[in-house]
Amino acid sequence: MSTTLRPTPSPTEAHIRTPLAKARGLGSAHSGTEHFWHQRVTGVANAILVIVVLVQVARLTGADHATVKAALKSPLLSMPLLLLILSGMVHMRLGMQTIIEDYASSEGAKVVALMLNTFFVILVGFACVYAVAKISFGA
Repeated sequence: MSTTLRPTPSPTEAHIRTPLAKARGLGSAHSGTEHFWHQRVTGVANAILVIVVLVQVARLTGADHATVKAALKSPLLSMPLLLLILSGMVHMRLGMQTIIEDYASSEGAKVVALMLNTFFVILVGFACVYAVAKISFGA
């Protein structure tokens, strides 16, 4: 029984991915494709929702304060606005996460920046949702 040893792969051969890894589309963190698609889906949702909200807000041009307030109480404006806020916050968090992961120099700075990014998005999202909810429910 003879054993044949394979030669040590060259640096270029060592980084070749298997066909299964290519088909799954998973990177080293096993979430690259999922992150990519979430970013694209929220981008498309934002584009559609911005158009819907802008059309409805454009109809309010020149209206008085009471009319605008009454329109914001309507689910036809408040629901797309809330969806836009939520989708925008997710999209913003994912985009900033990509930038931080690509350009943060040290692992510690990266972790802190990612945490601050998440906290910032939660704070801004909560403030926006609170404002819309307060107007929608009669403030």
